[in-house]
Amino acid sequence: MSQPNDLPLVVAITGATGVIYGVEMLRVLKEIGQETHLILSEAAGLNLAIETDCTIEEVKSLAAVVYSNKDVGAAVASGSFRTRGMIVAPCTIKTLSAIANSFTYNLVVRAADVSLKESRTLVLMVRETPLHKGHLELMSRAADCGAIILPPMPAFYHKPQSIMDIIHQSIGKALDQVGIEHKLFKRWAGRPTQ
Repeated sequence: MSQPNDLPLVVAITGATGVIYGVEMLRVLKEIGQETHLILSEAAGLNLAIETDCTIEEVKSLAAVVYSNKDVGAAVASGSFRTRGMIVAPCTIKTLSAIANSFTYNLVVRAADVSLKESRTLVLMVRETPLHKGHLELMSRAADCGAIILPPMPAFYHKPQSIMDIIHQSIGKALDQVGIEHKLFKRWAGRPTQ
């Protein structure tokens, strides 16, 4: 089901490696004027310090609204609060497991569950490798509930020149799923003819 373009997008950043995906997504969305509502897990805050030079306050400043992951009474915890969907970038296996099993113990999982029950787009940028059968079964279960499983796997047909080019390609693929226009990477237009 497509959602109106003027609705906010929920962005959650969890504690998997790759918090830069969520941070850069927020930067891009702010630049293009898309309202975002952010949920930052406790572990994501730790990874920000390990993997980036960004502070928690800098990341929070990129969103229009920021919720505590403990606030299960927040606006995004209710289906009556309309959004255009939700992207979890990155998504830990723990978060994937909770979403797949409707175990809504925090706001990230509750908001994801709301997206699914309201038939809104939910994109899970699952970050783990290698994957064992339990991980794959969780992905399958979440997909059966309506989630889009979108691990940030780099493509190279657009000839990336930097790490940020690779990050932007993955972010762009996620934004495609929620219908947000962008110019983050060069799209495939077919093989050149001779």
